[in-house]
Amino acid sequence: MSAETLRIDRLAPQGDGMVATPEGRVYVPFTLPGELASLAVTKQRGTVMALLETSPDRVEPPCRHFGPHGENGTCGGCSLQHAGDALYHGFKRQLVVDALAQRGIETEVAPLVLARPGERRRVTMTARRTEKAMLLGYNQAESHHIVSVVECPIASPGIVSRLNAIRRIAAALSSDADPFRITILETAVGLDLSVDGLKPLSDRHRRHVVDTVLGVPGLARLAVAGEILVEPVRPVLDFGGVAVSPPPGGFAQASRIAEAAMADLVLAHLGKAKRVADLFAGSGTFSLRIARQARVHAVEGDAKALQALDSAARAMQGLKPVTVEKRDLFRRPLMVSELKAFDAVVFDPPRAGAEAQCEDLARSAVPIIAAVSCNPVTLARDLSVLIKGGYRVTSVTPIDQFLWSSHVEAVATLVRD
Repeated sequence: MSAETLRIDRLAPQGDGMVATPEGRVYVPFTLPGELASLAVTKQRGTVMALLETSPDRVEPPCRHFGPHGENGTCGGCSLQHAGDALYHGFKRQLVVDALAQRGIETEVAPLVLARPGERRRVTMTARRTEKAMLLGYNQAESHHIVSVVECPIASPGIVSRLNAIRRIAAALSSDADPFRITILETAVGLDLSVDGLKPLSDRHRRHVVDTVLGVPGLARLAVAGEILVEPVRPVLDFGGVAVSPPPGGFAQASRIAEAAMADLVLAHLGKAKRVADLFAGSGTFSLRIARQARVHAVEGDAKALQALDSAARAMQGLKPVTVEKRDLFRRPLMVSELKAFDAVVFDPPRAGAEAQCEDLARSAVPIIAAVSCNPVTLARDLSVLIKGGYRVTSVTPIDQFLWSSHVEAVATLVRD
């Protein structure tokens, strides 16, 4: 370890301040460009001992758990609460700009679609029993230490107001000091809790957990390792006016507002397309909205998510026909011969992207493509494959779904020249 006084050059992609030194880059959490800091440096990591000069872009963090002096420790849920809006919004948009530039893609990037506090309907917390308390919160960055939270400005009021109730359920679930994860999803009828990392529960333990849940208002479902333990009311999400009951622990966009913004961009680009393939369709985030104006073939590798989509489509009157197909698109992408049936394709893959599928799309004649991504780096890679195949990017819009983090969504639209 060495003590150094350094001025921060810029924000690194993970949201830490970064400074270039003769020995290499040093990354300093909770600092901003232009700030002068006295640091304790270990390898590539710097810890602020004292801020000697602060940036005019620095603001007071809204959460008591944020930063190196946060209550109960340094919460790892956010990394940029100390950055003012102009700097923060520019940083998020620049993540997409830089990823495209690294692939040589020249296109205009739209202004960032903003996120606001309290919009997150889905969060994942860690719980652990200690001798003194039941911890429920987020892990400190690069640590197993759990910062037990009493507030969370990114989460919806419906989640925050029930943190104590969720802590009670966590206490009922826990039988030892091992940590476990709880994914909390706010639905139209109550909270949907999905738990992973627990040891198998005995019958007596299960009954105790069920009794605890039934005594807590506002809880729709509790599932452990994908198994429904108790479901007072079936959880429901609204996908553009279509009611969907997601599977336990199933993927859902973290913010309803961000989801709607992405869907609006996709639907506008599809225009008058009559036959659309929705790839990596999940439980129907896009499929069920598209089905109001076009026939949809939804392809997804998760059988339970696909079943939820299919059930919702069958129950809703007035939709165009929706067909479903269970398929691992990483191993078996839709081939050129299959893509001939569609005049538009939407894909929204996991962070790994859709490179294999884009190779086939690049050889197809599909006139319209909408690409949705939670990873600008793999999005840029996939777009470069499509561009080499003759597609032209018409727009790229970054969307801030994960407030005060270094994660950003994007929607890219393409047409075949």
